[in-house]
Formats: sequence, C-alpha cells, structure tokens
Amino acid sequence: MLRLHYAPRTISVAVAIALEEVGTPYEAVRLDFAAGEQTKEDYRRINPKGRVPALETPDGILTETGAVLEYVAPSLVPSDPYAAAKMRELMCYLNGTMHPHHAHGLRGERWADQESSFADMKQKVPERMADCCVYLEEHLPEMPFPIGDLQVVSDAYLYVVLTWLKGDGVEIEDHPLLAAFQHKMNTHRSVQAVYEKGML
Repeated sequence: MLRLHYAPRTISVAVAIALEEVGTPYEAVRLDFAAGEQTKEDYRRINPKGRVPALETPDGILTETGAVLEYVAPSLVPSDPYAAAKMRELMCYLNGTMHPHHAHGLRGERWADQESSFADMKQKVPERMADCCVYLEEHLPEMPFPIGDLQVVSDAYLYVVLTWLKGDGVEIEDHPLLAAFQHKMNTHRSVQAVYEKGML
C-alpha cells in the first residue's frame, strides 16, 4: 500500500485528494510541523529535503507535489500533449510563484536572518497573493480542460493553494472565478474526505 507523509493544510493534501478521487488505498502518515517532525532524523531518511509530500511506493520514494500527483492519478493527466503541458504550466506557477509568496509569511527564516525582514516579508503577502489571484482569474478560462471538475490533477493542487488565501489576508469572494472553482470543488466526495480526515 502507498504511504503518504503529509502535514495538515499543506500542499501535500492535494495528493490525498487525488488518491481519494481515483479510489487508491493509502496510509496517511501525519507529520507535526509545529513540533519540527519534518526535521528529525527518522523523516529525513524518508525525505532528506524535510518537506512534504513524500510518497512511499513499491518502487521507492517520490517527492515534489506535481510529480507525486501524476504518479498517483495518471488518469487525471490529459492525453492531449498541449492540454497536459498547460496543466503542468499551471502547477509550475502555483509551485514556483504562489506557494513561495505564501511561505514568505510563515517561514521567512528560509530567506533571511533578521526579524525585521520576516515582518517585512509577511506584510507583503496579501498584496502578492492577491496579484496571483488576479492572474488566475484572467488565465484559468484559457485552460484546455474543465476547471473544478477534478478531471485533472491541477484542480487538487489549485484547491489546496486557495485554502490558504484567508490566512494570507485575501478574500476569495473578491475573485468570482476562484470562488466558483472552490465551491465546485467542495462538492467532490474526495475533497470532503480529506476534511473528514482532518487534513484540511
């Protein structure tokens, strides 16, 4: 059986949504980030990066959310090369732009040493995350696949990122397309399952 190492409310929960959606059994192994379990030797043997997700498979361990999502749910990857590339483009944007903006408010020590720098980075988070929402509002309609139907793994990725907005000082209702996406995703049994398990 697959073993998913995750932390609540982190991007690793996107993998759990995908697993629930395709009906693949898995064992969820919760890490307590507040207690620093991701930095302990036991977990570093599983993922030396000290991050989540990490997925134990029969063939070895996989890390990095986009890669893990495609492994666990290949049926949710478009067969058309252009559509698949656009899906990956979206996930790369979420991973490389939106996720770091969010993390600057929580883990400033990754980028700076001075407390004053942490405060400055945190103050910038609402503006930067709102900018990302504006970008998504404009470009999601261009995607060559339905958004919110959970026919592609990027839906799970985007959904979890959007759950961070309120804590980042952004009201999703200010972005109607994203609010509609979130509402549609909330109707999926796979999304409801991760809430019931206390993952989100």
